[in-house]
Amino acid sequence: MYPMAPLIRTALNATARVAPGAAGRWAFRLFVRPLGRARVKPEEQALFAAARTGHLQVRGKDVVTYSWGDGRRPVLLVHGWSSRASRLTAFAEPLLARGYSPVAFDAPGHGDSPGRAGNIVEYREIIRELHARHGDFDAVVAHSFGVLASLFALRDGVRTARFVGLGGVGSFGMLVKGFQAGLGVDERIVRCMRGHVERRLAPDEPGIWDRFDADRAAGELGAPVLLFHDESDDMVPPVQSRRLARAHGDRARLVETRGLGHRRILRDPAVVAEAVAFLTAPAGEPSERRVAAG
Repeated sequence: MYPMAPLIRTALNATARVAPGAAGRWAFRLFVRPLGRARVKPEEQALFAAARTGHLQVRGKDVVTYSWGDGRRPVLLVHGWSSRASRLTAFAEPLLARGYSPVAFDAPGHGDSPGRAGNIVEYREIIRELHARHGDFDAVVAHSFGVLASLFALRDGVRTARFVGLGGVGSFGMLVKGFQAGLGVDERIVRCMRGHVERRLAPDEPGIWDRFDADRAAGELGAPVLLFHDESDDMVPPVQSRRLARAHGDRARLVETRGLGHRRILRDPAVVAEAVAFLTAPAGEPSERRVAAG
């Protein structure tokens, strides 16, 4: 539940009756605000301190970027909501050792990037800009909300040879329903928020709200997909990755683990080894090794 949810709910409902545009704008601002700012963990510090730090501007916001390696064979690492780039260093280290060049960023309102909020359209624009700078990605590795945002970008011109998703969100609607439940608001507020997104956030992209779902036009990705999801994930239900696996058909493989939850899966040695083997296998020969559950 959001702090002061009853008061916010009452105010939103009242505003929606007389000024739906204002209600949509207010609801969206709440929806895109991270729940705190993550810090670098001790086990992430050494590799993270060795990164080359850069900056880019997206929709008037400053974004901090990170890169390792010589620039050849770039691999994009995309963090989840209320997280940061350093959470994916367990993948960056073995990829760097194999001659790949990991690239990452802190989304607006996350990690070391300033601001108080970020959204899926900004994630897409950041990924597009990094693609323009680094060229086609050899791979993309994404976690949680980062899976949803990455697949959105990959349907809009960004190219990768392979994709790994961990604890991934497949349905934008799941996030919206969670927001509704947290505030206790009805569909009227969601309609107001959708109107704000379509009129203000992306006025030149009709129907963009419906395109946020990661299983839309899945065939456009055209790359092998490896998904990991823990059966005890308390943040994103495993059905989300099952939905993605179905959408991507024969190109996708889903590995369901046990006892790793939503966050430990990012540092589990077996998961990291399986993902790296898949990402670095010779072209046309993705790894078929199975991660040991448990």
